[in-house]
Amino acid sequence: MANQALIIVDMLNDFLNPQGALYCGDAARTIIPIIEQRLNSYREKNDTVIYLCDAHDKNDREFEKFPSHCVAGTWGAELLPEIKPLPEEHVILKQRFSGFYGTDLDAVLKRAKIEQAEVVGVCTSICVMDTVSGLANRDYAIIVPTRGVADFDPAMHATALQRMERVYGAKLV
Repeated sequence: MANQALIIVDMLNDFLNPQGALYCGDAARTIIPIIEQRLNSYREKNDTVIYLCDAHDKNDREFEKFPSHCVAGTWGAELLPEIKPLPEEHVILKQRFSGFYGTDLDAVLKRAKIEQAEVVGVCTSICVMDTVSGLANRDYAIIVPTRGVADFDPAMHATALQRMERVYGAKLV
């Protein structure tokens, strides 16, 4: 089997806790057990696990488009307690939609000789899709479990899944 990585996108309090600044809704919480299951599977095989986490500055320009959320060092920017990284797993802080923009994600994937990435998390139409785009542009094989991603907008979720499959070549499972 190809060297593979599980990329967990933005499973943070501000998106998945009902008290969060940009709560994606109760339906989004249904992906938590799916992600836990995928995480356990990768850990059992000692495969690479990467957490991408929004960590914005207090005055980030993104807050012109969205309410303030996931400010670095706050409760909102913390990973959900159900999905905590082990010391050997990678936590990559990001300030933009794509997990590649301004981060060392590309270097982490290259060091681990990753050939295939499975992407789970939120929001399907924003950070998940932009990270999948980055993977496609770097010629990785991509898997997106449809029950492992969620969005606050069901129509955008469906469109993003379609785009990831048709344009980026992601295998939807």
